[in-house]
Amino acid sequence: MMKKIDNIGIIGAGSMGAGIAQVAAMAGYTVYLYDQNKETVKSAIDKLDAILNRLIEKHRISKEEKKQILKCITVIDQISEFSKADFVIEAIIEDLEIKKTLFKALSQVIMKDCILATNTSSLSVTNLASSFIDPRRFLGVHFFNPAPLMPLVEVIPALQTDATVLENVISMLNDWKKTPVIAKDTPGFIVNRIARPFYGEALRIYEEGIADFHFIDESLKQGGFRMGPFELMDFIGNDVNYAVTKSVFEAFYFDPRYKPSFTQKQYAEAGWLGRKSGRGYYHYNDEPVKMESVENGKAKDIFERILVMLINEAVDALYLQIASEQDIELAMTKGVNYPKGLISWGREYGFDWCEKKLDALYNQYHEDRYRCSPLIRKWSK
Repeated sequence: MMKKIDNIGIIGAGSMGAGIAQVAAMAGYTVYLYDQNKETVKSAIDKLDAILNRLIEKHRISKEEKKQILKCITVIDQISEFSKADFVIEAIIEDLEIKKTLFKALSQVIMKDCILATNTSSLSVTNLASSFIDPRRFLGVHFFNPAPLMPLVEVIPALQTDATVLENVISMLNDWKKTPVIAKDTPGFIVNRIARPFYGEALRIYEEGIADFHFIDESLKQGGFRMGPFELMDFIGNDVNYAVTKSVFEAFYFDPRYKPSFTQKQYAEAGWLGRKSGRGYYHYNDEPVKMESVENGKAKDIFERILVMLINEAVDALYLQIASEQDIELAMTKGVNYPKGLISWGREYGFDWCEKKLDALYNQYHEDRYRCSPLIRKWSK
């Protein structure tokens, strides 16, 4: 059994790295925070100070607890100072070669029993592990933004990861009051794989001229989703969402199920990125976006078309043993705030209904993106 994790190293002080630092420090762990850009680190500490002040105002923590949290975080100037860490996680740019270069450098400075993790949302964990001196101590630990607020963490063992390393990290995340789920190392893991139709099918419906952004969003919200797909893409950023879609599509050897949209590509290229740029599928610099309710059969059809694609993706992930049913359901409710687990939703509608709906779409379009999961066919009988 490996020793208990006490000292945490974090590389990258952007919103994700700073968020993970806050989570670990609030759980009482010693944190070493590093970023090549000194201004980024200073900004992260200043923002954390402001966040903690707000928590004091809301009576969530005391002034003394704030002092203790900040005392837990040490800013370091070079990666050699990670020699004291039991667990190091990187939260830097999504670039395979830059990450692999970093892991090779870390191999020379960290302790022989230190666990190394990547926060990647789209790259192969097994590939990244191969650049580390002892890939048995390497795995993916994917937080969702903002890390202090989002409970879900996807834990992705590489092909080489030792079972005790996985157990140790799960134990640490439980101690941090997070909800860990275990995912197989495949493109998109659980959430970014299963959620693709929420965006992709909504864009397809718009491109077919069936409905506009607002109508599609309202159709999904009236069905129980907190945000519509276009609202959510504007919130995430069209550049980010398009990059993830493109990455998953390419990683799945161009499976048409994950095909990106020309509309999203053009919006990203135009700089219409969403809230952060003031304009995306909606305008944000003028008056607040007003959503009017829609009630008719078309709204129901749109909702059910997107829902059945999501259910199909979730069931197929179970069929391909990407994760357990429990973890798939947890991931979609805790990671992207879906109102229900998708497999449970499928049971409510009936898998015979799902099969008929998917077959109807396939017969209409003759496209492989609408192929029904073998497990839905099995369960529909």
